Amino acid sequence: QVQLVESGGGLVQAGGSLKLSCVASGMIFRISTMRWYRQAPGKQRELVASITSAGSTNYVDSVKGRFTISRDNVKNTMYLQMNSLKVEDTAVYYCNVWFGQHYWGQGTQVTVSS
Repeated sequence: QVQLVESGGGLVQAGGSLKLSCVASGMIFRISTMRWYRQAPGKQRELVASITSAGSTNYVDSVKGRFTISRDNVKNTMYLQMNSLKVEDTAVYYCNVWFGQHYWGQGTQVTVSS
């Protein structure tokens, strides 16, 4: 049973930083491409960043230069370092993996105040 558990969300002022974590179990983490999505109120869920098993990364344009995705294959954990946060980054952030099917974490709320 694949399980993804996010943590690290919270309330922060614009310009601040947060680091999200996603701990995975029930799958072969080291060979899996991992992704962070987010969903703001009234908006569709969007892909924020991804990281392959080899460590190649991709980002949505709106977070390039501010967010950094990384992974620790020993700890089966993926991270999202978010710097220079903006009000428009406010959303629920979800960890995602395709392992025969899509699996999602429960989400962690990030709220950026002005």
